[in-house]
Amino acid sequence: MKIFDPDGPLMSALNTLADLVFCNILFCLFSLPLITAGAALCALYDCTLSVVDQREESFIAAQFWKAFRRNLKPGIILWLITLACVIILRLYSGAVGTLSGNIKNIYQVTFLILLFLFFAGWQYIFPLQARNSRENRDQDIKSVLKSSWLLSAVALPQTLCCLAIDIFAAYLSFFMNPAAINTAVFLWAFAGFGVVAYLNSFLFQIAFRKLPDS
Repeated sequence: MKIFDPDGPLMSALNTLADLVFCNILFCLFSLPLITAGAALCALYDCTLSVVDQREESFIAAQFWKAFRRNLKPGIILWLITLACVIILRLYSGAVGTLSGNIKNIYQVTFLILLFLFFAGWQYIFPLQARNSRENRDQDIKSVLKSSWLLSAVALPQTLCCLAIDIFAAYLSFFMNPAAINTAVFLWAFAGFGVVAYLNSFLFQIAFRKLPDS
């Protein structure tokens, strides 16, 4: 078997990596206005889910752009909902910080539970929206949110594995060696988001099969 066989595993892996790098750069660029970060996330997951299914278009940038346009409105709404939830959690955390004694410990536990529940469901929102729009599934924003938190429970093993991937990637990048934070930022801007989304997409595909409409 030739190492550089176009249909061989090495070239296939390199092509996948190139697609992920390209999608990652596009995601960073399209997220710069911040308000469009949700639509960019949908487009990123549209591409990574397609790569996992081996259904990506020959020109991945064209697929990203079409997915971004298709998910622009719902992506913005879902992103604003995300920001609102983050603000509420931050205010709750600040309020807990003003307490003292046993009552503070109790509310700290409740905050950690809320934080876990939020991220458990939130991680499904944008890939689920991407899947629905790509497959022309008729689901409104409320249904996407409901399905996301339903998935976090019925697909608990995948939920925990995805969270573990995200936490490990963040720890490896920013906490294990704080002195190398500039390198970490560069790697995330170059490929980090794409690689993490790609790894999670394998688990998302398994989780999606557990939805009633799948």
